[in-house]
Amino acid sequence: MGWHLGVLRMSRAGTEGRRCAPLRAGRRCYAGCYAVTQVRGQPREWTIEDLFWRGLVISMLKADLQEIIEAGEGARTEFKRDGGRPEQLAREIVSFANMNGGRILLGVEDDGTVSGVQRDNLQAWVMDTVIRRYVVPPVVPGYEEVAMDGGRVAVIDVPIGAAKPYAVKRGERFDYYLRLGNTCQLESREQMARLFESGGLVSVEKMPVHGSDAGELDERRLKEYFERILGDDEDDDWPRKLLYRDVLVETAQGEVRCSYAAYALFASEPRRRLPQAGLRLMVFPTAEMDYDASLDEVLDLPFVGLGEQKRGRFVEQSLPERTLAYLQPHISRERLSGMTRVRCWDYPEEVIRELLVNSFAHRDWTRQNDTRVVVYQDRMEVTSPGALPNGMTIEKIKAGQQTPRNTHIVRILRDYGLMDDRGMGIRRKVIPLMKERNLTEPTFEATGDYFKVTLWKRPEQEREA
Repeated sequence: MGWHLGVLRMSRAGTEGRRCAPLRAGRRCYAGCYAVTQVRGQPREWTIEDLFWRGLVISMLKADLQEIIEAGEGARTEFKRDGGRPEQLAREIVSFANMNGGRILLGVEDDGTVSGVQRDNLQAWVMDTVIRRYVVPPVVPGYEEVAMDGGRVAVIDVPIGAAKPYAVKRGERFDYYLRLGNTCQLESREQMARLFESGGLVSVEKMPVHGSDAGELDERRLKEYFERILGDDEDDDWPRKLLYRDVLVETAQGEVRCSYAAYALFASEPRRRLPQAGLRLMVFPTAEMDYDASLDEVLDLPFVGLGEQKRGRFVEQSLPERTLAYLQPHISRERLSGMTRVRCWDYPEEVIRELLVNSFAHRDWTRQNDTRVVVYQDRMEVTSPGALPNGMTIEKIKAGQQTPRNTHIVRILRDYGLMDDRGMGIRRKVIPLMKERNLTEPTFEATGDYFKVTLWKRPEQEREA
C-alpha cells in the first residue's frame, strides 16, 4: 500500500511533464513519512510537505483512503457531508491553515459512512466560491476525488498557512478559527494575538494593557530611565514622550493605556492587570516536585531596579536581584577561605541572571503562564512560556543566533546593560561557565508551550546536599 506520484504541475529545474518513479514498495508517506524518487539517476527521499510545495500531484489509492476514514476524525482529519454552506467549509479550511494543516474529506459522514459528493464542478466551487469569497487571505489547497463504494469522496489537503492568521470573512466581520483536537473553535483574544504575532502583523509587547493608565507606572523608574540612562533632557510634554517611546499606546477608541512592555518593566504591581508578569519561584528539597515545598513565592515587582547601586545593592531591587535574594539561602552557603568567609553558589550567579533576563525578554506575552524558576535537590529549571520565536531552534541558540520576539523589551534591557547587542549569552556565558564551575552542561528543552533551561549541580555538591 502506498502513494503514486503523478505528473509535475509546475515547472521546476526543467522537470515539467516528466514522471516521477513510483514510491518504494511498502513505504507510506501521507502522514509525514517519506517518498522516494529518482533524481539524476540517484534515489532521493521527500517528505509529503516537499512534494506538496513542489507541485507534485499525489494520487490516493482507494485502500489508503479507506484506512484514513476508518481511523476517524482527528487533529488533521475532518469529515464533511456534501451540500453544506460554503462558510462552514471555509471555517474548516481556516482552522487547519492556522494550525498544522490537515485534510477535509467531502462526502463522508461524521460516523465514517461514505455518502459521496453530488455537486457538479465541486473543485471549482471549493476554489471560487468557498476560498475566494470567504477565506482571507486565500489558501491554495490540494484537491482530488477518489471513487469509493458509497460514491466519490473529495480530498481537500490544506497546507500549513504561510501567511497566518487566516480568517472567515462574514460581511465586514472577520472570524478566526483554530483546529483543536477534532473540533474547529473560534479563537480567544489571546490565541488571536498569538496568531497575529506569528504572522508579523502585530507586536504583542506594544499592545495596550486593558484598564491600565499611566499612574500605575512607577514615575521614579521612568524618569531614571529617560533622564539618567537615555540622557534625555527634561521635557514638559511628558505624555507625548511616553507615547513616542511606546510606554503608552492609544487604542482604537482613543483611550491611552500602558503597553505590555512598559507595564511589565515599570508598573509598581505588574501582576495587577498583567498576571503573566513577575515570576513564580519554587524550591523543593528532593529531586521531584511535591507538596512539601521549601519555598513557593510569586514575585510581583517591576523587572528593572531603581537608583544607582550603593554597596553593591539597588535602592530598590530589580526582579532578577530579588529572585537571587530569595534563592540565596537555598542554593548557596558560606565557607571559610583562609580567614575570610566567602559565599559559594551551587550555580554561577552570572548564569542565573542571564537566564532570568532571557526568560523575561523572550517569553510569549500572549500566554497567561508564569515565568518559573524551580529548584530541586540536583538541579535548577528556568522556564519561559511560549514556543521559540521566528524559526529559532536550540541549535541556533547555542550557535549565538538571535531573533528576538520582543524587540522593544530587548532594547530597554540593553539600555540598562542587562543584555548585550550580540545575543551570545547562552554561547559565551551560560554554557562555558557551567562547564567550568559545575563540570556539567545545561540542558535545553523547547516545545510548543515553553522553553526550559536546566542547570545541574556539580556531582560533589549533589552528594553534600
